[in-house]
Amino acid sequence: MKKSLTTYLDGIQTFSTLKDEPSWMRTLRQEAVEKTDELALPYIERVKYNRWPLFNIDKASLNGEVETTGNVPDFDAVKNRPVLVQQDQQTIFEQLPQELVDQGVIFTDIFSAMHDYPELVENYYMQKAVPAFEDKMTAAHAAFMNSGVFLYVPKNVTIKQPLEALFYHNGDLPAHYFKHVLIVADENSEFSYLERFMSNGDAAKKVSGNIIVEVVAKKGARVKFSAIDQLGKNISTYMNRRGYLMRDASIDWALGVMNSGNIVADFDSDLVGEAAHAEVKAVAISAGHQIQAIDTRVTNKGKHTIGHILQHGVIRESGTLTFNGIGHILHGAKGADAQQESRVLNLSDRARGDANPILLIDENEVTAGHAASVGRVDPDQMYYLMSRGLEKEEAERLVIRGFLGPVLTAIPVKEVQEELIDVIEGKLNA
Repeated sequence: MKKSLTTYLDGIQTFSTLKDEPSWMRTLRQEAVEKTDELALPYIERVKYNRWPLFNIDKASLNGEVETTGNVPDFDAVKNRPVLVQQDQQTIFEQLPQELVDQGVIFTDIFSAMHDYPELVENYYMQKAVPAFEDKMTAAHAAFMNSGVFLYVPKNVTIKQPLEALFYHNGDLPAHYFKHVLIVADENSEFSYLERFMSNGDAAKKVSGNIIVEVVAKKGARVKFSAIDQLGKNISTYMNRRGYLMRDASIDWALGVMNSGNIVADFDSDLVGEAAHAEVKAVAISAGHQIQAIDTRVTNKGKHTIGHILQHGVIRESGTLTFNGIGHILHGAKGADAQQESRVLNLSDRARGDANPILLIDENEVTAGHAASVGRVDPDQMYYLMSRGLEKEEAERLVIRGFLGPVLTAIPVKEVQEELIDVIEGKLNA
């Protein structure tokens, strides 16, 4: 019989007190932990993960006994840039140029935001994009969240430099890694945000990860969201990134899923307002014995909304990669457009790949389509390249780069394109 998470209630209350959280947050934590036992896990098509170690809660970290170690970047290289860096539960670097402070931009850790801007955080934290009690994973997150970031960009503010968040995870520590990122783009704001998840160390102990990212894009907001995920082998992770888009808002998602451990991911865009627009581009590589399952969903709720999904993945060795592309046009969303393409390249006889297109159409006068494939490297392409003197490994690498190219070139931020290419090369070399 699995241990009930309610046994950690005292620890949750201690942690909340140590962080000096407002009363609404303490209440949310208590209600959430009490609901975890009765709620079901989110359903991921063709993937069974109920036995994964996703609920290994470390009591010591609830009592504030957390180390801060590991390699960190050279902060001299990020002068005059909006950057926030966290190592596990601790914020170790925070920088916001004065001109952005003067414009009312907020970029700080989640606990400081709760204390300094309580009403702003309370209005959006697990209220709009990801409901706290949606399922067992969201409730567990609400109960045990132990670090995170809050970003607020005021009405009509345009930021030219990307805002960057770097999240380091020390894989040698037993602490659970439950991080929350809350981004609020007020009306007609425009900016780019880049986040990176990176692990240092790789202990034998299995660690639980639960990461939720909420992006609330209000009327006319324009957000370019980029992420490069490189979590370690010993952390099993549930990751939920979701956008809540109001009238005329848009989010461009560019996601590089390059983890070494097992992960179930839920990448959603709820197009609530009329003419809201979401573009999702994702690349993923699975290797070793890891399992990566990615649900990418766009829900067209408003009229004339547009949701496009483009995801390509590569599997090596005995890895598993599942893409579930879901386009859902609700009744009343006339003029909506839902398109998706999911393709998986299989490099091994021992690997397993799935690309599952799902269209749910509840309205007439809409446009929807899908394309999906799982296949091996084209032998004609390999023969052509090797006949021109390339070794097999180099020829295969060029084929892979060509396969991932349509997604990489669609990423709207050039720096993210280049960094993701470097990460892909490192992943393939490994």
